[in-house]
Amino acid sequence: MDDMATKKGLGLGATIRAWRERLSPSSVGLPSGRARRATGLRREELAERAGVSVDYVVRLEQGRATTPSAQVVASLAYALQLTTAEHDHLYRMAGLVPPHDGPIPDRMPPGVHRVLNRLGDVAVAVFAADWQMIWWNPGWAALLGDPSTSPPELRNFARERFPVGSGHVRIALWPVVVQNSDGSDLAIVSDLRRATGRFPHDARLAELIRVLTAGNETFARLWASGTVAAHREDRKTIEHPTAGLVEVDCDVLTDGDSELKIVILTAPPGSADEDNLRLAMVADVDTAPAPAF
Repeated sequence: MDDMATKKGLGLGATIRAWRERLSPSSVGLPSGRARRATGLRREELAERAGVSVDYVVRLEQGRATTPSAQVVASLAYALQLTTAEHDHLYRMAGLVPPHDGPIPDRMPPGVHRVLNRLGDVAVAVFAADWQMIWWNPGWAALLGDPSTSPPELRNFARERFPVGSGHVRIALWPVVVQNSDGSDLAIVSDLRRATGRFPHDARLAELIRVLTAGNETFARLWASGTVAAHREDRKTIEHPTAGLVEVDCDVLTDGDSELKIVILTAPPGSADEDNLRLAMVADVDTAPAPAF
């Protein structure tokens, strides 16, 4: 945000006004005229360029409207000729996540990778915004089976939960029972919808939605509900071939703008499930090392 916006305050309305006043009429193809009293663009001119009413611009600048829709924010950003950083800032001030023009990131920041490598006593995996699996630690492979036995393009958690046709994708090699499967399914679908707003031009995400909507009845029904949320936590019971039943808490952390999902599986300290989890970690089950970073 520029110095003018900072001086006038950090609120949404004050910032929009500062950006409006810094635009010269000539910069948007309007005649300057000698009789103009307004600094920069008039509210009427901004409203016309953004395709909104003058009254709505007034209410925004006065702080009486504070939650413009993503469509309105995009129109205002275009009309105000905002830079990429200003565009993203406007979305955040409106309580929205800025859309990303590029593809979904498939790489972890080095610092996150170093932290996760230190979590040796838990099972951890990292997924991209479209639930494409991109990394796991040895604990994950020991507890759920080695994901490298599946082709990389098929390591997608949404594809596993909502199979299409006869080809069932397997990320977990052993049976896994989710205690609240209906709620978990809805969380995954709504999280994918959130990702489409964050990465509206990602071809891989668009293809995933197309395939699941066309090929899985449950996904299509939940997708039609329009719910937008994020997958946060649930409880799972894993039928490990050596350790037996292992009940774990599944927590999902999201890494900033990249929307990477860090999935951590743990058991309550001192519980029988923690003992079984430790047994699974040291069981003699064939696993491969985590993918190189």
